[in-house]
Amino acid sequence: MGLIDDLAENLAHDVIEAQLELDEDRFYIDIGDYIGTSSPSLQEAFMTACRLRLAELRGRTYFEKRLGERRKAKAAAAADGAPK
Repeated sequence: MGLIDDLAENLAHDVIEAQLELDEDRFYIDIGDYIGTSSPSLQEAFMTACRLRLAELRGRTYFEKRLGERRKAKAAAAADGAPK
């Protein structure tokens, strides 16, 4: 990765952690707008990194939810078929 990607990734990591801590789902946009006043290139790389991280987080949360539901259903089906 180049310098711009490294900087954007590092900042995106920190901003997303803060965003989750603060429970402000658009905090990264504020930071991105501020970055854009001095470096549109860094802003774009940062926003891309944030969008990717947030999409991965949403995907992982959904995956874990669905996996839990399927495991619960499988366990219930196995319990229903178990000898009593």
